[in-house]
Amino acid sequence: MIHVQNLTKVFKSHKKEPGIKGSITSLFKRTYTEYLAADSISFDIQEGELVGMLGSNGAGKTTTLKMLSGLLHPTRGHAEVMGYVPWKRDNEFRRNFSLVMGQRSQLWWDLPAADSYLLNKEMYSIASFDYASRLKYLSETLGIADKLTVQVRKLSLGERMKCELIGALLHYPKVVYLDEPTIGLDIVAQHALREFISDFNKNNATTIILTSHYMDDIKALCKRVLLIDQGKLIYDGELSGLTDSFSASKILRITFEENVEYQQLMILGTIIEHKDDYATIQVAKEDLSACATHIFTNFQVRDITIEDIPVDEIIRMIFSGKTEI
Repeated sequence: MIHVQNLTKVFKSHKKEPGIKGSITSLFKRTYTEYLAADSISFDIQEGELVGMLGSNGAGKTTTLKMLSGLLHPTRGHAEVMGYVPWKRDNEFRRNFSLVMGQRSQLWWDLPAADSYLLNKEMYSIASFDYASRLKYLSETLGIADKLTVQVRKLSLGERMKCELIGALLHYPKVVYLDEPTIGLDIVAQHALREFISDFNKNNATTIILTSHYMDDIKALCKRVLLIDQGKLIYDGELSGLTDSFSASKILRITFEENVEYQQLMILGTIIEHKDDYATIQVAKEDLSACATHIFTNFQVRDITIEDIPVDEIIRMIFSGKTEI
């Protein structure tokens, strides 16, 4: 469904020195700086997959989605979506995909969402019966049916986001890109949107790429993730596999039969938490067996659990520059 091979985007910007002298010099001799936003990105996504795309601000997520939407032409590389090259902008391609950006609106600000939907109906040649039934289903499922005749600018952020989703899905696209769809929403609205996205994906076999800074979105919706850092794809696999790929440690949570001194535990690893008879310790995987032996030999243990480093923490550390935890 989506095939991406060595997709690269370099942005070129004019560099001007400050002041009048710099302005005059730039008229005759221009210098440019280049910024590598996407660096030889390659991946394949099958029909019906819901894949998360993770990365810090400026990592290249939105640039990649814009190239896959045909909004940007790559500097080099190749991509096909539904068999079409996106930046050639074939009409059949444009009729079968949608891009939803949490910080951009496709709805007319001073008109009710219903008016924008009528425009979409004509643009995508949606039959009247299909239009009515889809609008009813989408608006009722999202709990927004009573807001469709209200001016968009008078809606809350959560209501606007739901209306944006309806506008993007009315023509039932085969491929949907969701760029930060829950940004700025409260917990209730985030949960409602996650449930809707999951159901729409399952019921219609829609291929979806989701970007989000909220790990709860990714964990709730995506089994597979693409991890982009500084324009490079550094991981493509199951979300649970991040632990094996980037974490060299485990977390031990220990409850002792009696109080234990902090100094007694320092030999085991990095002490994350300690209070009386309880301790949380980060231990290197290769030291885990020896650590467990030491604990049971030298202490009376009431309970012990071994856990992976939380995925949220692994991703945070990767984006802060650490490649292994």
